[in-house]
Amino acid sequence: MKQRICILICLIVGFFTSAIACTSAIIGAELNPYGRPLLWKHRDTSSIDNKVEYVAPGPDGFGYTGLFNASDRNLKECWTGFNSEGFAIMNTASYNLKDDNVPEKDMDKEGFVMTMALRKCVTVDDFANLLDSLPRPMGVEANFGVIDSTGAGAYFETNNHSYIRINLEDSPEHMLVRTNYSHCGRPNEGFGFVREANALHHLLPAAANKDITPEFLTETLSRTFYHDMMGKDMAEGLDEGWIIDQDFIPRYKSCATIVIEGCAPTGEVARDAGKEYVMWTGLGYPPCADIYPVTAGPDGVDSDLRGIQSNGHSKASDISRMRRDEVFPKHYGNGDRYIRLSRLRNPEGTGYLQVIPLQNLEVYRKFREKQSGEK
Repeated sequence: MKQRICILICLIVGFFTSAIACTSAIIGAELNPYGRPLLWKHRDTSSIDNKVEYVAPGPDGFGYTGLFNASDRNLKECWTGFNSEGFAIMNTASYNLKDDNVPEKDMDKEGFVMTMALRKCVTVDDFANLLDSLPRPMGVEANFGVIDSTGAGAYFETNNHSYIRINLEDSPEHMLVRTNYSHCGRPNEGFGFVREANALHHLLPAAANKDITPEFLTETLSRTFYHDMMGKDMAEGLDEGWIIDQDFIPRYKSCATIVIEGCAPTGEVARDAGKEYVMWTGLGYPPCADIYPVTAGPDGVDSDLRGIQSNGHSKASDISRMRRDEVFPKHYGNGDRYIRLSRLRNPEGTGYLQVIPLQNLEVYRKFREKQSGEK
């Protein structure tokens, strides 16, 4: 009986951590050839259907643009976004910070906190002040990542009663990476250690060359099947076989890759800086996702990203989900653990990793060309 209980607990924990995860990074402007800080979130969640919406300013604060679950009709919980003042935020779940017995039903308030922050914050310091003002327990266990128009950035490793702030400016590498544990939390607890190593495998050489771009994050990191423990990309070559979905950055329950590209910082607060921001957005399973540039204001979100389909779905997310079903074609048993490599890469050159990134890079090129022409 004890053995059965242990197996059941392991299965539940395994499901939960696969459902609520994420890989993320804050990149300093020094490492970007365009001189802009970057906020990257590769989202993993059981809420696989996502949308992007603009929320107009109101009595409670600034207007903002963000990523929401398709089911969130009233846009109460934002999971990544930026506001009109150039404040941007995202989070990853953490599993080594909670130090109390607050029940699970009173947790998972991160989306509400981020919505409040987008309404009220202009700077990284403002977010610290917001956390200080919230009633305890806050209902969170997370790494909140933020940037602002001054070029400042930080992670706030936050539990129900306190937080530790890790500033971007204190990083020798001019970048910070977080997955599903907090660096200031309890040692050797949490999840995402291999995913963090996978990300650093790609990021460190690019940082040395000061060449970390939004397209590098969405088209390389969110589509890589490099596995640090194996020391290789498990999807390389033209293998027609299968690989097991374990500890890659893209996962079966990955539902978005988002990079918020800030403005070139001057060290001072730039009001209305959000108009210079671009939120590069790929909805759905990232190896199969099309990238869209999202800008500030009511006309800044492409209709393919908005939740105007049935049940609040977005067209872009639905298309990517259908593609994912080809990559994971076994729809029974543990079929969601097995990746069919031929749908990613094949001798004919028609795999999603062979076709979609080239199309996305053209989207980046055309948008930047248009931006340059307008200046």
